[in-house]
Amino acid sequence: MNTPIRVLAKLFWGESVRALSRHKLRSMLTALGIMVGVAAVIWVVAIGKAGTARAEAELAKLGNNLVWVEAGSRNVAGVRTGSHGTTSLLPADADAIRREIPLVKAVAENVDGSAQMGYGNRNWNARWRGVSPEYFDVKRWRIAEGALFTQDHLERVDSVIVIGETVRRQLFGAASPLGEVVRVQKLVVQVIGVLAAKGQTAGGQDQDDVIMLPWTTAQKKLKGKGSDWLDDILCSAVSPRAVNEAVDAVTALLRQRHHIQPGAEDDFNIRRPDEVINAQIAASRTLDLLLVTLASISLLVGGIGIMNVMLASVAQRTTEIGLRVAVGATPLAVQTQFLGEAVILSLLGGVLGVLLSAAGAIFIERLLGWNLSTPPEAALIAVVFSIAVGVSFGFYPAWLASRLDPIAALRSD
Repeated sequence: MNTPIRVLAKLFWGESVRALSRHKLRSMLTALGIMVGVAAVIWVVAIGKAGTARAEAELAKLGNNLVWVEAGSRNVAGVRTGSHGTTSLLPADADAIRREIPLVKAVAENVDGSAQMGYGNRNWNARWRGVSPEYFDVKRWRIAEGALFTQDHLERVDSVIVIGETVRRQLFGAASPLGEVVRVQKLVVQVIGVLAAKGQTAGGQDQDDVIMLPWTTAQKKLKGKGSDWLDDILCSAVSPRAVNEAVDAVTALLRQRHHIQPGAEDDFNIRRPDEVINAQIAASRTLDLLLVTLASISLLVGGIGIMNVMLASVAQRTTEIGLRVAVGATPLAVQTQFLGEAVILSLLGGVLGVLLSAAGAIFIERLLGWNLSTPPEAALIAVVFSIAVGVSFGFYPAWLASRLDPIAALRSD
């Protein structure tokens, strides 16, 4: 005899809830395993997304499709020579890249060093950079107050600077620095702008502890006579996909300009800082997958717990099953009720797991100092997976209950 769908639905939900409520403590302990598993999966996904977001933010800070040319060979007898004091890059090299490489959309000259700054009775040692106006686009610097210097400032070798937030705070406190005159070593300069704060790099370096001025001013007034070379040339490729081709084109052009013979070592090196962070992002995503897999194991353990409880329930309720079958219950009806109990246990654990993950995220945020947001799709997938675990591990006990011989079941009491 076929069992109506309405009766099956009542057995799946109503009778299952009634049966589980008779053993509240056992039901809650069984759901606990699923709850922890679901919360663990959601936490892992949330932490993974937060870590990836931080790495991608660091990538954005590096620059706009950055191709970074440094003076000096990368390695000499296994040791990098460094750029300072190396005269292999000239302003004419930067001009040649602008003219001859269409894959590069912006080029910025760069010279840099450290200097003691003074304003009134305050002093501060900061990093200075002499750059071209394109530098701010290449490195994605934005202005918070005032204005950036222009090509006119560059050509006139004007004594103007823009300062980072840390320098502003150390020299001026809460006061506006715009228009003020400060001393950089022996050079007197005027502050025309304040850069928007960038914060620290992944390595802990304060990016805002910096001042920037036209590179012509830095060469002629800070470095002094005879310092005609550049420390770096920073380029921005036309697109992320064009970066590698741009690197090859810049390398070929500079080797040609510097008359470097085939097989000889470059007297410059090209850095791609994004490669390191992209590798970190890829490794982070691989680790996320591994951790989600490990966290999912706890869901499987919870499923085994459901199976054990349901098998014990079938053994305890053998007489009840026999009576149900004797008065006309079909095997499908018996199987539906026991399967419903398993699904309700796993569903309860899944919902509690989502609530636990939300509460635990507050603690994890304080512990890591990250902004965690629980992805809705992660919570949904975790709950659906928990229900699938309940169905998978509850099917066998339910099938076993439906196969019991009613006469043998009634005799077993």
